Amino acid sequence: MNAMLDVEGLEQRFHLNPGLLDRLSFEGGRPRLKDLVVHAVNGVSFSIAKGEVLALVGESGCGKSTVAKTIARIYDPSSGRIRIEGEDITDYDHAKLLPVRAKMQMIFQDPFASLNPRQKVRDIVAEPLLQQVGDGARAEVADKTEALLARVGLNAEHGGRYPHQFSGGQRQRIGIARALSVNPGLIIADEPVSALDVSIQAQILNLMMDLRDEFGLAYLFISHDLSVVHHIADRIGVMYLGFMVETAPRDQLFARPRHPYTRALLSAAPSIRPSRMTEEIELTGEVPSALSLPTGCCFRTRCPFAWDRCAVERPVLQDIGDGQSAACHLIDEPERDNQ
Repeated sequence: MNAMLDVEGLEQRFHLNPGLLDRLSFEGGRPRLKDLVVHAVNGVSFSIAKGEVLALVGESGCGKSTVAKTIARIYDPSSGRIRIEGEDITDYDHAKLLPVRAKMQMIFQDPFASLNPRQKVRDIVAEPLLQQVGDGARAEVADKTEALLARVGLNAEHGGRYPHQFSGGQRQRIGIARALSVNPGLIIADEPVSALDVSIQAQILNLMMDLRDEFGLAYLFISHDLSVVHHIADRIGVMYLGFMVETAPRDQLFARPRHPYTRALLSAAPSIRPSRMTEEIELTGEVPSALSLPTGCCFRTRCPFAWDRCAVERPVLQDIGDGQSAACHLIDEPERDNQ
């Protein structure tokens, strides 16, 4: 059976057009113009089975949201392949992507900015479905819209209001109803609860889990909050500077992280459970610029375990058993991990 989503070697680069002085380089003693390229995503590969939740985590700017938007084809990928249920959509234009939208929908971080303030809620929820079935089915669409609003905890009266008349949690429920309108198999959720109060976060997460069980949804869940990820994810992918540095089943990753960056993330996460405490790993220095990636391992400039090999050879993501993979030279020479 095909995976719901299969991503292979995905890369995303953005070419900048700064001022003349910013582009001047004096290499070799002569002035020349340099091309400024942001290496936002660098060879990321993963798959999501039907009904599975894969969470991508990492610091702000690590590329996880760019991965989500590239898969949703908000951005055109620079290279790599994207397959939905085995269908390669990497090079599809707008017309070819339209039927694919019924398989893949997105929930955005800001539940207000992602809703049209000039549309009533019923029209916001109905719009994707009308794009798929046409205006001839407006009666059926109206019935389904009302049912979807009820399913996410709203009522028919709410359909006649505008987004500004709702709280943040209610607006995110509207976004979820809109995503569900075309019966997708995959939901891409980009930080869907980060803008909400903690109590409302729990309600939205529980709603998303209930909908997953009810409709057999697969989620690509983007978050920087490890407590949220621990609640919802089946598997976790850890990103750093546009690279995937570790993937593992949720419990395996929390119990035995193998990449130093993953260990640093977990040690920095607050916990009230003594059994969950991990050895603290303090990272020093700034994240390198995506305009000029470091040679070798992308994490070596901040890693407390870095050694000579890390500076010259970029590690690849390798299987280390129990469904876990890591891109780290310490996997080959574990004795250095304890130095």
